[in-house]
Amino acid sequence: MPRLDFPEAENPRVSSRRSQRSRLVPRVARRAAMLSAALACALPLPSFAQVKIGLVLSLTGPAASLGIPARDTVALLPKQIGGQKVEYIVLDDASDTTQAVQDTRKLISENHVDAIIGSSITPNSLAMIDVVADAETPMISLASSAKIIEPVDAKRRWVFKTPQTDAMMASAIAQHASDHGVKTIAFIGQADALGETFYTEVAKFAQLHHIDVVASERFNRTDPSVTGQVLKILAAHPDAVVVGAAGTPAALPPKTLRERGYKGAIYHNHGVGNNDFLRVCGADCNGTFLPASPVLVAAQLPADHPAKRLALDYIARFEAQRGAGSVSAFGSYTADAGTLLEHAIPVALKAGAPGTPPFRRALRDALEGTRGLADTNGVVNMSAADHLGLDQRARVMVEISNGKWVYQPH
Repeated sequence: MPRLDFPEAENPRVSSRRSQRSRLVPRVARRAAMLSAALACALPLPSFAQVKIGLVLSLTGPAASLGIPARDTVALLPKQIGGQKVEYIVLDDASDTTQAVQDTRKLISENHVDAIIGSSITPNSLAMIDVVADAETPMISLASSAKIIEPVDAKRRWVFKTPQTDAMMASAIAQHASDHGVKTIAFIGQADALGETFYTEVAKFAQLHHIDVVASERFNRTDPSVTGQVLKILAAHPDAVVVGAAGTPAALPPKTLRERGYKGAIYHNHGVGNNDFLRVCGADCNGTFLPASPVLVAAQLPADHPAKRLALDYIARFEAQRGAGSVSAFGSYTADAGTLLEHAIPVALKAGAPGTPPFRRALRDALEGTRGLADTNGVVNMSAADHLGLDQRARVMVEISNGKWVYQPH
């Protein structure tokens, strides 16, 4: 019987072997893929995963003297936390509320940040709350008002802050004024959320110390003069005047008071804690007082003050970068925000990868769970009802004397 020769493509036995191989290859590939996936799940997060932190700062406009030290502190923040690289994205809100909201939306929708630090001022921080709450992105404000974090409701549960509250500082002013025989005070503050909330606290603590508020005036950050307001204050003959303002615009009321011959005590809030304010106010601020961050007088603090060591370390690192005498309280608040994140991010990484909702939710929870964490301003003990966590040790009374901050022991 003659042998039948099939071309290779038509040979049934060859076709059968090829068919078996073709069925085997996908099975092998599938098994390899499954093995790779299993290994990927078992391994730590990839080294290229990155935590993104956005900062909304007032780098231009009337509040620039607050935002610039914060920006300059970013270079000192940790570049790696919990094995993950950290990227910091800084935007300028120009001291404007609308711009702060736009910056916040951009950081969340375009940059996909895991947390936001800022803004530098109270009105901007208040305006940002709705945006971060809707996006479920934690925010650490660098502004003073307690209204930024109180009460901790459904929206403010996403918001934290590092500066001392206006209530803490107003109580210090009232105590100091009472101790020095003050019976009447006048108030002059910014015509915005900072001025209004600080006035509320000053009036409350003045009443507790049996001090009468005999006048209350307002001015805008960009006003060139407050002569009219000061004349009304002088007509009330107060023993002391409290200025509720921040940054270099806060120099205008004390300068005008001194020019008009006022001899009583003058108090500032902690929004003036930088050298730009001292430069602008000059000799007119000598002999005035403010409750302030321990950072301003760190070298003068008692050895057992809980903030002294870290404050001195921050000052040394900041001034090595920016020059002697360049440090301010506003940079320290950014450093403290970095400390909070350095503590919370490793905890959040256990719940999810950076850039994901589980990570951001866990980061919020970890921030709220901060206990016993020392920073440049004190010791932080947060809770579900307290998103600042500082106690009275985080404030000191300071006198301005010959253009210097001078610690006033109790």
